[in-house]
Amino acid sequence: MLSTLPRLIGHRGAKESAPENTLASIREAARQGARWVEVDVMLTRDQRPVLIHDDTLDRTTTGTGAVPLLDLAELQQLDAGRWFDAAFVGERVPTLEAAVDLIRELGLGLNLEIKPYPGQEEITAEVALNILRPLWPSDRPLLLSSFEVPCLEVAQRLWPEIPRGYLLWDPPADWAAIADRIGAATLNVDQSRQTADSIAEYRATGRPVLSYTVNDAGRARTLFGWGVSAVFTDAPGRLARELGPLAGSDA
Repeated sequence: MLSTLPRLIGHRGAKESAPENTLASIREAARQGARWVEVDVMLTRDQRPVLIHDDTLDRTTTGTGAVPLLDLAELQQLDAGRWFDAAFVGERVPTLEAAVDLIRELGLGLNLEIKPYPGQEEITAEVALNILRPLWPSDRPLLLSSFEVPCLEVAQRLWPEIPRGYLLWDPPADWAAIADRIGAATLNVDQSRQTADSIAEYRATGRPVLSYTVNDAGRARTLFGWGVSAVFTDAPGRLARELGPLAGSDA
């Protein structure tokens, strides 16, 4: 599944150029040449998985309040593009099913980040994976990731053959033991906190290290030089141009 991991993964689609976690952003990532995209999934009140990053609606839609306070039908009345640019007025918060259909149509690989509302870790993973599993082609690359260990434990139980990425920002002291316990295939780490030594420590576990969110070519070169396999970027097209041949090689 990870044998075709590219150097650059579109973060929430291509969020420098289109509203994050929308179908427009996924299309834009593909247009810019991204081979994989990363998107976030959370549940509505009626337990429908949708693409959204924040716990609340305020930043990326015309709504307010917590995401799980609305049913899907109510959520899809909101505009998810107007905040970004007038060109995207009318863009909606997509369902996971709609996003997967588009990602398949575009021929992209997927990193699905399970991003539960606090207290909904297990149910979010269960619902999202039960919907994704019959839709996802067995020959298409897929990585399931989360900061929340219970989400990764659910993924390990329900879909063990799909690689899991353990997301780390401020790692707990026992991060390596947790990674072993959940069978993490990758370690996905915050780029701003990394040094050559920290990357070496992560790589010493034998896992590829992925780093988020990298929009500067100089920083990307440094991370690749330290042994990072791939970076998540808001601007896959621009970063690819600035990196030149380095961006085109697989991890």
